Amino acid sequence: MRDADLIIIGAGPAGMAAAATAAEGGAQVLLLDEQPRAGGQIYRDVGVNGDTRPFLGKDYAAGRPLVGALDAPGITAEFGATVWRIETGRRVVWSRDGISQVTTARHVLLAGGAQERPVPFPGWTLPGVMPAGAAQILMKSAGLLPRDAVLAGSGPLLYLIAAQLIDAGAPPRALVETQTAGTMLGASRHLPRALRAAPTLFKGLALIHKIRAAGVARHTGASGFKAVATENGDIEFGFTAKGRAHRLVTPLLLTHQGVVPATHMSRAAGVAHDWCEAQQSFRPKTDTWGGTDAPGLHIAGDGAGIGGAEAAQAAGRLAALDILHRLDLLGEEARDQKAAADRAALDRALAIRPFLDAAYPPPREFLAPEGDTIVCRCEEITATDIRRSLDEGANGPRQVKTATRAGMGPCQGRMCDLTVRGILAACGTPPSTPRARSPIKPVKLGELAALASYQETST
Repeated sequence: MRDADLIIIGAGPAGMAAAATAAEGGAQVLLLDEQPRAGGQIYRDVGVNGDTRPFLGKDYAAGRPLVGALDAPGITAEFGATVWRIETGRRVVWSRDGISQVTTARHVLLAGGAQERPVPFPGWTLPGVMPAGAAQILMKSAGLLPRDAVLAGSGPLLYLIAAQLIDAGAPPRALVETQTAGTMLGASRHLPRALRAAPTLFKGLALIHKIRAAGVARHTGASGFKAVATENGDIEFGFTAKGRAHRLVTPLLLTHQGVVPATHMSRAAGVAHDWCEAQQSFRPKTDTWGGTDAPGLHIAGDGAGIGGAEAAQAAGRLAALDILHRLDLLGEEARDQKAAADRAALDRALAIRPFLDAAYPPPREFLAPEGDTIVCRCEEITATDIRRSLDEGANGPRQVKTATRAGMGPCQGRMCDLTVRGILAACGTPPSTPRARSPIKPVKLGELAALASYQETST
């Protein structure tokens, strides 16, 4: 693969917007994404769905122009491409169809987006219990509808999925929400700022109105989640809400507690990270253009902090403008002038975040579960196992990993790292920046050997 001016990793809103902006400015762009088509999670398969998924709404259809813009000259898009290493010198190692290769660029932009926060509770690993975002992937990619589902957790995504299911003729059986009147009251202090994003607020209110009008039951202030399998394969979901115990039987329990930045790649690349108390997650340190302390490396979109699709697009364009400037393809004054509209759009889109973060915080029972609740799904390590390792002398994430194997499975800690650190924090160990090592995705030994042979003959 020939070298490029800019390698963009991730073809979601931020990556697509950045690719189009950089190519328009004269840069040669290589866009890499694991999925078979562009769109990321929010716009997954929007380019091929046409009008076959009207229940997904206008916001989903708004991704089509972004996908279409990737046909511009100067953009080479490679799909089904798994990036598993970013080396010094801006060398990106990626794999497709069982073959790894190395591409060098003058700049690299990480636009890997977000991942769902794990929601561990007794029974969360049972068949029939899955993340709400995973169900939405099936809705977008295959048109599969979760019928008679119960949506449990908190956050705007639950309202969006519920409304989409209503429009598709498959309304959920119930919404079980963990936010309380107290958290909503505490969030109200952020409303004046959130009004700068009034259209987003009104969209949320419209979703809630649609759910109420459809007669979908809502339980708020819920806690004590527990799921067990019934004899016929359904899920019996138990919880407490407003002092009353409830049991719901459903074929599908969809859980959600918000999303967090996907930082595995940025951490492996050596970028400095901070703990974000409001979002209870790590995020990379970036400047106002998405630049990092790693030379030639920018980050844009939800991977730099959760902001949503509109914020991601604006951040992607801002990062691309700064990269064009660093490539000597755009002067500083011209960069700043072109950035003004996106800078304002980004500020508006982010204005609602403090309200949302305060209104829908993840409860402690999911941040630091107890008892026999599975924490590491890959290795089947429980919360009790984690706490026992602390009692036996482990004093940090690495020691816990060594003692229990939590984080050593195929997901490399993506599904359990935050929970392990939540338990550590509950036991008095403050959050510390997690480390990530290459390869950041599983790769076959044969690929490594073939790549080593290629590099030896190339030097």
